[in-house]
Amino acid sequence: MIKLTFCLHRAPDLSREDFQAYWFDKHAPLVAKHRETLRIRRYVQLHSLTADLNDVIRARRDSPEMYDGVAQLWWDSLEDMMTAASSPEGQAAGRELLDDERKFIDHSRSPLFFGEDKTIFG
Repeated sequence: MIKLTFCLHRAPDLSREDFQAYWFDKHAPLVAKHRETLRIRRYVQLHSLTADLNDVIRARRDSPEMYDGVAQLWWDSLEDMMTAASSPEGQAAGRELLDDERKFIDHSRSPLFFGEDKTIFG
């Protein structure tokens, strides 16, 4: 399987709470709506916590600002994902998702990449 990991920073006009609420309540159903067209096998959202513990662990490691969340999407293969995304229906779905993302994600600060899981244990 192939996985897309999207490390998200919220749009500057949103609080973390508003960003995460929109992402979960509005954007997630939109992704689910297009899952068959885009052949998405799995979609997971990791919502970062606003907690003092995050500041502590980042300070100990001299780490950069944390993300507001991380999205992960799985496909059977890169070829399968590209086939789905290149169809007219897939292109329309992709445009709709991107238009919605622009409402709550700061794309200029949100890296994304494809990868494969390498299980160590569990």
